[in-house]
Amino acid sequence: MFIGHFAVGFAAKKFAPRTNLAILIAAPIFLDMLWPFFLLLGWEQVRIAPGNTRFTPFDFVSYPWSHSLLMAIVWATAFALVYQLLARYWPGTVAIWIGVVSHWILDWITHGPDMPLYPGGPRYGLGLWNSIAGTMIVEFVMFAVGIWLYVRTTRARDRIGQYAFLAYVALLLAAYIGDRFGAPPSTVAQIAWPGIIAIIIMTPWSWWFDHHRVLRSATSASPS
Repeated sequence: MFIGHFAVGFAAKKFAPRTNLAILIAAPIFLDMLWPFFLLLGWEQVRIAPGNTRFTPFDFVSYPWSHSLLMAIVWATAFALVYQLLARYWPGTVAIWIGVVSHWILDWITHGPDMPLYPGGPRYGLGLWNSIAGTMIVEFVMFAVGIWLYVRTTRARDRIGQYAFLAYVALLLAAYIGDRFGAPPSTVAQIAWPGIIAIIIMTPWSWWFDHHRVLRSATSASPS
């Protein structure tokens, strides 16, 4: 799952309006932020195997430290505790914890049986990726709902808040469609490095445009 994880972050703004969107998006994609680094370090392995599922050519051989349920809970707790210590804002802390753990749940729905419960433990997956249409419908609906909740919660206060936000959404959609219908990468490095570059670009970008939007509710405190 890709834009479905971003959908969780956008939707979370409704429930934690004082938390910047960049942090709310970082939570549900946090496991995928760790994964490229773990691949390059050799701690986890992926194999490029077209036909492994209908939707993606990747065979996730081993990723216990970034994508097991136990480690998702560990990462979620660490991320949430750091945020709470710095921000002292419980709605944001809860949204972050749920966001990180939601990644495992959504991947369990989409992946084949490769999602480990704990390092070295049994692996599960419902296999939505075996249906291209089903996967894309689910993700597009989730993304639309997440964007709708974000727009219902915030409004642009200037052109950056409007157009940088729209460009971000358009780029996510283009990347999602391009990744699905483009040629598969030929090496693991071609998987890992684009992921790292995307993190470097997309995280400050979402922070930037969210700071140029204001909450629609007059009773809510200013975003932090």
